[in-house]
Amino acid sequence: MTSSPANAAAKAALRAALSGGQLHHAWLFTGPEGLGKAAFARAAAARMLAEGAGQGPLPGDFELPEDNATRRLIESGAHPDYRVLTRLPKDADKPGENLARSISIAQVRALNPMFATKPSMSSRRVIIIDAIDDVERPGAANALLKNLEEPPAGTIFLLVSHSPGRLLPTIRSRCRVLRFDPLADAEVAAVLRERLPEASAAEIDALVRAGNGSPGKALGFAGLDLATLDGEMAAIAARGDPDNAIRARLARTLGTKAAQPRYEAFLARVPAFALAEARERQGAALAETIAVYEAASQLGPIALAQSLDAQATVFEMGGILARLAKR
Repeated sequence: MTSSPANAAAKAALRAALSGGQLHHAWLFTGPEGLGKAAFARAAAARMLAEGAGQGPLPGDFELPEDNATRRLIESGAHPDYRVLTRLPKDADKPGENLARSISIAQVRALNPMFATKPSMSSRRVIIIDAIDDVERPGAANALLKNLEEPPAGTIFLLVSHSPGRLLPTIRSRCRVLRFDPLADAEVAAVLRERLPEASAAEIDALVRAGNGSPGKALGFAGLDLATLDGEMAAIAARGDPDNAIRARLARTLGTKAAQPRYEAFLARVPAFALAEARERQGAALAETIAVYEAASQLGPIALAQSLDAQATVFEMGGILARLAKR
């Protein structure tokens, strides 16, 4: 239930609302994926329920002590006034894998019996939807909208959104928005050093670049030796790899089934690498770098969606990256 210490302004706004006694019934936590919005929503929900149960004064900001009764109930999945809606696994025996494409209307409607009664252990109940972007449209979204328009007594919705522009305007208009911004590199590095104490300084630096302000995104690349991949990409971009030696080496090492996570990381990193290069260029060089970014951005998703040959794709991606050497 730990949330990031960053994005203090958004958290202060929610704390002020809690302290003021007039808590809006629906909050939309927006910002790029991997900033800790969902973790903060869970911490905030626990605090709201604990305060609503009269467990005060509580120490700290949002994080509850480990021995707090509300926290224990939530962590055991037994708190009757707390629900989290998220995409369910297609196979119940493999949680976290092969998730459904959306949060279904059945999941939203399953909240109705809860709404038919008053909160039982607190003056509040809290519903987290992570992410509201994933709610099935139009059925599930419209079913949720009815409760946002006429919220059941004591109910607070915490909606996590990575792409608020995709939401129904009627949903956005009923929420108070808390914007979470990308973290500074130093903040991301601090999170990574805490979570990955064995990682080298070079790997931390590579992960910070890959995260682009998102600790969650950076952690998704952990253990994939991004520092080496970044070094190979930099060498191709600097010299063009005229003898194809680097591209051939990358194709061999990334083209096996066991290397699938690193292969996918490479496909994701090349467009990001080109985008970073674009910030340093002007004129014709900038135009060429943008063209490289666009080509790399198109190739990666197509290769994964169509299961293209990994070795051939890596070699082709390396050729796209080599165009950056034409300054």
